[in-house]
Amino acid sequence: MRDPNSHDWTRIVRRVLLDLDARLDSTVFNAVALSREYYERFSTFMDRWHVSGWKRLGVEGLSEGATLGTAGLVLALALAIPAFNETSDEDWLKKSELAVTFLDRFGNEVGSRGIKHNDAIPLEEYPDHLIKASLATEDRRFYEHFGIDIAGTMRALSANARAGGVVQGGSSITQQLAKNLFLSNERTIERKVKEAFLAIWLETRLTKNEILKLYLDRAYMGGGAFGVDAAAQYYFGKSARDVNLAEAAMLAGLFKAPTRFAPHVNLPAARARANVVLDNLVEAGFMTEGQVFGARRNPAVAIDRRDERQPNYYLDWAFDEMKRLVATFPKSVHDRVFTVRTSLDPGLQITAENAVESVLRQYGNDYHARQAATVVMDTDGAVRALVGGRDYGQSQFNRAVDALRQPGSSFKPYVYATALGHGVVKPTSVVVDGPICLGNWCPQNYTRSYSGSVTVTHAIVKSINTIPVRFSVMLGDGNARTGRAKIITTAQRMGLRHPLADSTSLPIGAAEVTVLEHTAGYATFPNLGRAVTPHAILEVRTGTGNTIWRFDRDGPKPVQVLRPQVALDMNMMLNKAVEEGTGRRAILDGVKAAGKTGTTNAYRDAWFVGYTGNYVAGVWFGNDDYAPTNRMTGGSLPAMTWRQIMAYAHQGIELKPLPGVAPGPTPPAPQVAQAATNGTPDASQARPTLLTKRSAEVLVRLERIMENATRALATAGTAPRAEAPDPRAAGRTTGVERN
Repeated sequence: MRDPNSHDWTRIVRRVLLDLDARLDSTVFNAVALSREYYERFSTFMDRWHVSGWKRLGVEGLSEGATLGTAGLVLALALAIPAFNETSDEDWLKKSELAVTFLDRFGNEVGSRGIKHNDAIPLEEYPDHLIKASLATEDRRFYEHFGIDIAGTMRALSANARAGGVVQGGSSITQQLAKNLFLSNERTIERKVKEAFLAIWLETRLTKNEILKLYLDRAYMGGGAFGVDAAAQYYFGKSARDVNLAEAAMLAGLFKAPTRFAPHVNLPAARARANVVLDNLVEAGFMTEGQVFGARRNPAVAIDRRDERQPNYYLDWAFDEMKRLVATFPKSVHDRVFTVRTSLDPGLQITAENAVESVLRQYGNDYHARQAATVVMDTDGAVRALVGGRDYGQSQFNRAVDALRQPGSSFKPYVYATALGHGVVKPTSVVVDGPICLGNWCPQNYTRSYSGSVTVTHAIVKSINTIPVRFSVMLGDGNARTGRAKIITTAQRMGLRHPLADSTSLPIGAAEVTVLEHTAGYATFPNLGRAVTPHAILEVRTGTGNTIWRFDRDGPKPVQVLRPQVALDMNMMLNKAVEEGTGRRAILDGVKAAGKTGTTNAYRDAWFVGYTGNYVAGVWFGNDDYAPTNRMTGGSLPAMTWRQIMAYAHQGIELKPLPGVAPGPTPPAPQVAQAATNGTPDASQARPTLLTKRSAEVLVRLERIMENATRALATAGTAPRAEAPDPRAAGRTTGVERN
């Protein structure tokens, strides 16, 4: 029998659902109706503001401008946030930048880098004409704007647009100070935005005079001088208080491009720039033509510093190394002023610079080569000399450290070392020099011919191209890509730090390297398979004289990356490459040498990298714009230059044997190389007699004993009044050879 209660429950559920559906329909209907009503009211209200015709164009433009302006402001604020993080230090104004005085390996000062703050001269004591010259040239409306000179910026943009290049700067003095205090010199939109915001921030925290004082004290003025007072001392031998109008104009002209207009580098350009500053003084209304007439007729005369040669490329690299090293010091070291003894050999540095310049001057036009770079280091990685280009005054780009160039056949030793290390071949193994193709690429030899069956030694001596490519296939058991991966691993473990692009032509030198790391990679061979770290810094002392870091104690240690037998075999083969192969112009009289030439496609790059038992050196020739040379090979100018430098380097030192190479007479060098280098260095460049390694070690120990004794006496309060003798003086009177 059917239960009547079940029928009642079904009816109740239906009614509830029907009621819910009705309520939903009503709610949706009312919401739509209400929305329509409000929309009509809004439309009626907005119709009051309706414009048409030409007025609408203006309104649309303003609306779009407001939208884009708001978006731009948000973007600018987002870009400026990282810059303001630099100001989080409450002591930002007093924070000192890194300042380093560099000594050569013998303890003689060779230069400095960084900023030594000198705020000793109040703004009121600067000559009025110096301040006016600076303002007229850098920021005429300095006392009128809020940190950004809008009118000056627009004027500079207009002038640059008309000239089709940058002829006028738009940054105010406050912006330039913000860059000097907080930012780098990179030319990016992001940096300009940060600079603008920081300029406004500086204006809210410092007075105009304080900003101008900081700018005059901390701007780089060329010649390693920061601030106008240091520049006045360097260029004119006087305080900034005493400079005349002509000298003030020359100093004010340095703000724009201190290297290009430095009077000790290019006096005519410096005087021309000073004359522009005098024009600015008259144009700005700060002086009359009659007042500047005397300065035009009697331009400033700077101290002649042409004979004061500084190893600037070397010091730039050493300073970068020091900045990385300081970041590793413990937090207890608060010093920002250091004295650093480097491995620089000043005589060898000058010889390397002269060799590069003389060879380019004599043969550069014939070979269409305009630039060169070289690195000379001890077998332990201590860099004795570094030349980053032909003229530091014209270009500060360091081609020895920063330029990535294809090494050509000079890369092949990494391939041969990999093949020997994996047991694929031995120096006496016979390999086939014949056609080989990887896909559509078929390498050819320099002679456009093949030699058939040859030994591995003969292949590297004659710089055969097909053999390294064949090795890449053999190393990968038929897979060239796997074989190249092994070659890359070996090369990077030996010292090539930059990423090596994997390509079918990698075994014959298509990947890019720097001169510094390539030279350091070759140092693995005379070290019997131990890779070394190229370095300039031997010792770091604080401003109080405390030694806080030494490379022999705290620096990275050599790492065994090749079996000693592999290194011995490579030394033997690369010695034959010099004495019997493409590197014959690098033969040294009485010194066994090993090395390899390298030449890239279209003769864009030419290399010679080689070593003896004492030194490792790499030489590169080419052009900055990658223009091809006139069939210049690594066996020509690079090998000749290498020989000239290394012939000097091996004078008056204890010669070490080259492991794996039997002692004996070296064959005579070709006459071409002798004509270029006169066989041996000039007598005027004769290398001074140097102490033996054991004698040098004794002097170093004596130096440390004296330092410890002096420090102990000072701590005990019994230090003598007389000035303590400088223990480094022993290395100044006679060269110290610390191998």
